Amino acid sequence: MFGFMQLISAALALSDVSLPEIAVSVERLKLAKRIWRGAADDGIEFGCELAAPLRDGDTIWQTATARYVIRQPAESVVEISLDIAPSAAAGIGWAVGNLHLELSAEANRLLALDEPAVRQLLERLKVPFKQTTAIFRPGRFVRGAQSSHEFGQSHKH
Repeated sequence: MFGFMQLISAALALSDVSLPEIAVSVERLKLAKRIWRGAADDGIEFGCELAAPLRDGDTIWQTATARYVIRQPAESVVEISLDIAPSAAAGIGWAVGNLHLELSAEANRLLALDEPAVRQLLERLKVPFKQTTAIFRPGRFVRGAQSSHEFGQSHKH
């Protein structure tokens, strides 16, 4: 079992969640790639050649005694609650995108990396925000929010 690299082409479709989890910690920028190498907390090495990027929570390998799960570390972000400004979400997204910065949309909040340009923009627009840490998934719309890209629709920039 030890001494060789496990080759991964995709997340497992089914895994036994009753098995103990061994984390494979992978930074966001590496997760966005299709080809990369990494190691689990127990030292098992993985080589990934993927058709689509993996994401936090994906099980990539399983043995009789454990399952190996991708864990993306949290990062410093600014959070904009959509409870406070739901009608402003599109405008906020446009403004952050206009700075050529990334945004992540969830059902109840928008997240952007905690950078001075983002904080200054939000302060100038009088958009309330808080600094926190979270798993940042730019360009992904998660937990109920959806993107036209997910349905194969296209648009022009």
